[in-house]
This record gives sequence, C-alpha cells and structure tokens, in this order.
Amino acid sequence: MSPLSISQLTEQIRLTLENELEPVYWVVGELADFRQAPQGHVYFELVEKQGNQILAKIRANLWQFTYRSVAAKFESVTGTSLKTGMKVLAQVAVSYHPVFGLSVNVKDIDASFSLGERARLRQETIDRLTREGLIRLNARFELPPVIQKIAIISSATAAGYGDFVNQIDHNPSGYQVVHRLFNSLMQGNEAVANLLLALDRVKAEAAGFDAVILIRGGGAQLDLDCFDDYRLGAAIANFPIPVITGIGHERDETVADLVAHTRLKTPTAVAEFLLSGFREFEENLALILTRLDRATRQQLREEDTKIHQLELRTRSLAGNRLMLEHEQVKNRVTRIEQAIKTQLKIQSLKLDTVEKGIQKSLENFLRKQQELLSRQEILLRQLDPISILKRGYTRTEKDGTPIHLAEIQIGDQVETFTQTQKISSVITQIENK
Repeated sequence: MSPLSISQLTEQIRLTLENELEPVYWVVGELADFRQAPQGHVYFELVEKQGNQILAKIRANLWQFTYRSVAAKFESVTGTSLKTGMKVLAQVAVSYHPVFGLSVNVKDIDASFSLGERARLRQETIDRLTREGLIRLNARFELPPVIQKIAIISSATAAGYGDFVNQIDHNPSGYQVVHRLFNSLMQGNEAVANLLLALDRVKAEAAGFDAVILIRGGGAQLDLDCFDDYRLGAAIANFPIPVITGIGHERDETVADLVAHTRLKTPTAVAEFLLSGFREFEENLALILTRLDRATRQQLREEDTKIHQLELRTRSLAGNRLMLEHEQVKNRVTRIEQAIKTQLKIQSLKLDTVEKGIQKSLENFLRKQQELLSRQEILLRQLDPISILKRGYTRTEKDGTPIHLAEIQIGDQVETFTQTQKISSVITQIENK
C-alpha cells in the first residue's frame, strides 16, 4: 500500500464523514468558552459533563448571519442571551477541515428546550399574538413629545403606585402631569378580568388621555402570571392610545410588556421616562432657540456684511456718479461760458451795428432838424415884428389890442409903433375898404 499525503488523508476523512453522516443532528450540550469575534462570528465548545467531569466536547462555530437570527430568536423567546454555562438543544452539521480539524457548525438552537413548561405556555401566547400581528400593534402610535394627561391602571394600595404618583407630583422641575387612577387587582385569579375592565373604562374616555400607564410594585414571580394572559395581551395591543408598562420585576419580559408601546422595568422608571420627556422637550426647545438665535445672529451678520458691501458700492457708485456729474456740469459751464461769450460777441456786434445805425440816423435827424430850425429861424426872423418895423412898417394898437382886432370909432386914441418911435393919435376919419 503506497503512502498518502496528509492532504489526501484529510480529504478521505472529509469524504467519509460527508458520505456516512446525516446532514444535521440535534445534540444536547453545555456552552463553554462562548465568545464572539470582531467579525461577528461566535466560537465555543459544546461540552457533555457528568458532575464536574467532562465526558466529551467538540469545537463549534456559529457564523455571523446564523448567529444574528438564532440569538435574536433565542432572546425573544427566553428573555436572555446565549452565554457560557447554558445548556442548549442545538442543530448542528458536522464539518471537517484539513487544517482546523473536526468541528460542528450550529444551524439552530431550540429555545423551548431552555424553557420550563410555564415558559412554553408563555411562548405559545407570544407565538399566537405574533401570528395575529399583535406584538407591535400598539407601537404604531407616536408618543406626544410631552405626555401630560395619563390614565393609570394599578392598585391604589400598591407601593409602586404610591412611588409613581409621589415622583410625578413632587418632581423638582415642577412639571404638571394630570393623572387619574383606574383601580384594579394586579395579581390573583381575578386580576385579568379586573385589568380588562379597567382598560374598557379607560377606552371609553381614551380621547382625554395621552397614554395609559400600567404599573405595579415588585412581587413573587408567580404573581406576574396574569400579565402573560393572551386576553390581556390582545387588549393592550388593540388599545387606541399608547400603553406604557412598569410591572416592577427584573425577570424576563411579560407578554404585557412585549405588546405594550413602551416597556420599562419599574413604576419609578416610568415616572422618570415621562419627566424626561418634559426635560427633553425643554432641552430641544432651548436648542431650537439657541439655533434660532445663532441663525438669526448669523443672518444679521450676513445682512450687515451685505449692507456694508452695498454701502461701499453705493458710495463708490455715488462718488463715480458725482464725479461724472461734476465733469458734465463743468463741461456744461464751459459750453455755457463759451456760448455766452459767443452770444455776447454777436450781441456786441449787433449793438455796434445798431449804435452806428442810430448814430447815423441821429446825425441825419439832427441835420434835418438843424435845417428845419434854420428855415424856421429864417421864417421867424422874417416874421419878427422888429424885422417888419425895420422895413418901414408900423404897428397900431388900441388899448393894447391890435387895431385890426379892436372896434374903433372916431375919436378913439391909438398908439402907433415904429422901429424907433411910439406915436399917439386920435382917429378923425374911418374909411372902409
């Protein structure tokens, strides 16, 4: 028989395992050295023990994609995550690698194996609600930014209720939350019926509330069975306003928690959740105001910069315009001065011409007037009585009236003037011609 290489041998082992083994097996084992790699894959060992003695173990792999699905389903069913020391029922496929050797790849983990009978019943309720689409139905509602009016379903004597109301009413910030108690039994055989009745009473006035708060104090785990009831879960899921739970127990979530809009651990946690809404609203409002202030300041700075730039541009444009207008005015003044000088020259020439014309006309006029005066002078001289008297004529008057104008009679005295004499005489004879 010829010798084989290691790779040939490991290949025969791999083929033999593939041919002889089933594709998958269900095995029971304890998780040991359970760790998650940075890539998201999980590596661990499946161990079989008898007391503290290890009887058998095998290396196991849970690849990232499968782990997400398996872990989520396991946690939703059991309320806890996979971890070292947990006993599980796992579906595995045997794998052999030439380098890494024998291991199993985990395909699924049966979460119901890790639950007791009571947990399986709870899971059946969850499965039914899931099939009916009720698990996250109540979560479809959007919580108001500030929850101010609430209906509380609790027992008036529950310590959790007292703590809740005290925390709400005496919050240091002075926030005002209007609340009304709808009293109900929170444990025992009649608890489910009481809770359903309380929900019906709240539903009749649902328009007056922002949310329903379902709270109780801590207690034994068996006291929480009523919150795993299908009827209560369905009623919460179908409720017309958000339902917030604070059951007050650190164990796995109840069915009521799963179907509620928001689940918190304790009544005081619910109170803090409500008050935090006020604080967050104030913080958001303050943040908005701060952003608005910053945006306003930034806008003002930007506008101030724009105004400054516009001012500079306006000044520059105005300066340029003024210079242009100044040059235009200067040019116009120069043109006007030139036009005035030209006009003055023209008018001066016209005045010279007119002056010459007037002067010539005046000279002609004066010459003509001189000639006229000369003729008048000659005429006047000719008509001068002295001139007439010089030629031998006389002038006769009666009582200072020329004789030809006076009425004369014989015997009247008259004066006759010659060039050198005045002769007085009496009329002795009058002859008419």
